Amino acid sequence: MNRRIPTWQSRLRSALYLLSICCIVHVAGLAQPQTASEAGQEAQNAGKGRILLVLPFDNRTDQPSLEWIREAAASILSSRFSSAGFVSLSRADRMYALDHLGLPEGFQPSRASALKLAQTLDADSIVVGSYSTEGTNLVVEARVIDVPHLRMSDTVSARGAMSDLIAVFDSLAWKLTHVLDPELGGSEETFVAAGRGTRLDAFEQYIRGITEPDHDERLRHLNQAVALSPDFGAAWMALGREDYSGQQYEEAATAFAKVGRNEPDALEAGFYRGLSLLFSGKYLQAEAAFHAVATVLPLAEVLNNEGVAVSRQGKDGGAQFGAAEAADPNQPDYHFNLAVTFKRRGQTSAALAELGQCLRLRPNDSEVQDLQRDWREPADTTAHSGVDQDTNAAARPDPLERIERSFDADAFRQAAGMMDQMESARLAELAPHDRAVKLARQATDYLDRGLLLEAEREYLRAVAADGSVAEGHAGLAEVRERGGDVASARKEAEKALELKPSTQAYLVLGRLDLADNRLDEAGKEAGQALRLDPASREAQDLSRQVALKAGKSQ
Repeated sequence: MNRRIPTWQSRLRSALYLLSICCIVHVAGLAQPQTASEAGQEAQNAGKGRILLVLPFDNRTDQPSLEWIREAAASILSSRFSSAGFVSLSRADRMYALDHLGLPEGFQPSRASALKLAQTLDADSIVVGSYSTEGTNLVVEARVIDVPHLRMSDTVSARGAMSDLIAVFDSLAWKLTHVLDPELGGSEETFVAAGRGTRLDAFEQYIRGITEPDHDERLRHLNQAVALSPDFGAAWMALGREDYSGQQYEEAATAFAKVGRNEPDALEAGFYRGLSLLFSGKYLQAEAAFHAVATVLPLAEVLNNEGVAVSRQGKDGGAQFGAAEAADPNQPDYHFNLAVTFKRRGQTSAALAELGQCLRLRPNDSEVQDLQRDWREPADTTAHSGVDQDTNAAARPDPLERIERSFDADAFRQAAGMMDQMESARLAELAPHDRAVKLARQATDYLDRGLLLEAEREYLRAVAADGSVAEGHAGLAEVRERGGDVASARKEAEKALELKPSTQAYLVLGRLDLADNRLDEAGKEAGQALRLDPASREAQDLSRQVALKAGKSQ
């Protein structure tokens, strides 16, 4: 998928129309709703000071076989920073900036050229680092460059077994977040737990698959990655991109379908799956794929392509084309598609008006010029040719609606980030108790989806807003339990129970006591959880596990 990656400002501009739509929902019910200019200004300020560029680390091992770790470092750190609430610029952003500056992909920048890269992408901070080995151990070091103030932080380091490479970089990410924001909460264990499900061998194949210069080699590595780890969403996304660029559309659709809804590339995967299905002639499935993306974010290109998929089934896609045009009236293809729809309905005047808008935006569009002439003067055309009008009309091919082939996923992720910033501003207007309750509910949604870092971030905000809300402590207890921070998990669960009886808190304590072989306590806690929620599967499972372990110990 070769495309020019826009800068932060142009991506922001392309996302503002989405904010204008979504602001209606977010301001509903507020006593003093924002004006459009206030919403736009808030969007412009969203993410300010938190835009990061992580550069590939320097390889100081003298081992070419470990060169892949350069990009692995940037990949892991960027992912963790994003989960912690920062805006991490993507590898595609970096490739764009290097190309814009006339530098090769593998260029290892000096401090001066790193600053130039950051300024090209409007990054507030740059993370630079290196890695080396000590026997079988990996040693990583990094520093943060404050771009506006041209300051560099002290060195932050982490080390561990080479086999624990992902955990080593997760630990480094946790330390760096506290350099970037000293007030940021969160435990190191949660950062490490976030990468615990990723197999190192699959991750290495993935990194090699996105950095190899040869297409066939990229495919080979990516296929190995998904074979080793069938749930590896990032590898499936990269494989889908390779298949799509090679016009292997059925294979691409299959790969994109494997990208889970919690992956950062989920929307982009849905869009390109829709395109792959469209080019494969599977129009009904393509319509469903585009509709699923549009339900989350009603983007103009998605709505347009949904309309194309509808029209390819012999139905009227005018509703989708009209919505796409309304969302982005400066895109000539949306006017073209609406013109074709109007003409099929027999509304020639409306069709000609849309063609006029298309030509205003793209004056040299020869297809539109021909259609405008044919639709405006069909009688003159047939009179000069001596051909019956109906016969001549039948001979002319019916124009096909135009497909949007590019999807700026970064713009939409950043639009979502801006929406989060705007939501944070609205949360600040709530009373502390109400704010804590709402934040705890948002955190629970993240937790249910397995997004530990995001859940921890929101639970910490809930506790900071009002420490008397039991749900914040109970949720934080479960996050810490999943991360392996037993002492903190027990402390938070006990605090939650001091405030209010909670199935979640009893379950955390019960599982911890069961693991410590404190069966009497675990049994009581399972019983308390069941009394609060007799239908709880987790409480039932805990009770059975306690009984089974007690029976074996007798």
